Amino acid sequence: MKLHEIKSEQHNTRKRKRVGRGTGSGRGKTAGRGTKGQNARSGGKLPLFFEGGQLPLVKRLPKLRGFKRPHKIHYTPVNLEDLEECFDEGATVTLEALVEYGFLDDTQEPVVVLGRGELNKKLTVHSHRISRAAQSAIEARGGTVELHTL
Repeated sequence: MKLHEIKSEQHNTRKRKRVGRGTGSGRGKTAGRGTKGQNARSGGKLPLFFEGGQLPLVKRLPKLRGFKRPHKIHYTPVNLEDLEECFDEGATVTLEALVEYGFLDDTQEPVVVLGRGELNKKLTVHSHRISRAAQSAIEARGGTVELHTL
């Protein structure tokens, strides 16, 4: 079926209103525009943001300055204290394990391991990024760090 093949049902189309064609038509004289005033005149429509002379919202808000990088990568932070709490000695912290414990929604989400808290276990950590403090804390306990590319 194509657009030109569609047939309209009978009485499916409305007749357009012919305004300003005499008082007997019901839309004569002022043609449904009320009496006088700005909106009764031709071209007398106000912009959508006009608020009756009150300082408009667009002027009340502070200017959005600067530049937002459209392809910025937002990493999900995981701290050492989180790893200490969830994983056992000698465990491997993979992206799948982080999803299982609820730190991530899926394995495609970028992860950064940060150094807040203490780590007292030997762990093998897989992540996309890691802070220097976190890496030195993991390696001090005999653990290893493996970085994945995005």
